[in-house]
Amino acid sequence: MTAGKLTFPIGVEGIRTMLPHRYPFLLIDRVVEFDAEAKRVLAYKNVTSNEAYFQGHFPDRPVMPGVLVIEAMAQGGGLLTQLARGGASHVGRLSYLVKVDNARFANMVVPGDRLDIEVTVKREIRNMTLYCGVASVDGKQVASADILCAEVDA
Repeated sequence: MTAGKLTFPIGVEGIRTMLPHRYPFLLIDRVVEFDAEAKRVLAYKNVTSNEAYFQGHFPDRPVMPGVLVIEAMAQGGGLLTQLARGGASHVGRLSYLVKVDNARFANMVVPGDRLDIEVTVKREIRNMTLYCGVASVDGKQVASADILCAEVDA
């Protein structure tokens, strides 16, 4: 599948050109689908036992923090916006998380899971975009949220 010059799936190298995040806060490993008409992106994160946050959350029963699941959905939104622009570089513009509404957590995300992240655009107003994010593991929804981001000059 291609979108302009982009070839899917898009790996970490391509993602780094579209997002400013870096280790340990880059929470998307691959973008597998982009639908410009539906304003939708599908990406995923491979959750491994090597994640630093598992040292304290929780040592005997590791669980990916819910705030990081939401952050992964927000990063998916950033990728969606960049892909809609043809995969343009993030340089010169930054998106900041402004608001999270309707956050729901249905299940835990643990090492060994592949966290699938689907994000769609609900509304765009000036420099702000409202995204709807859904995270799932093995086809079962684990979290969802409405995420508002504002884009500003860097």
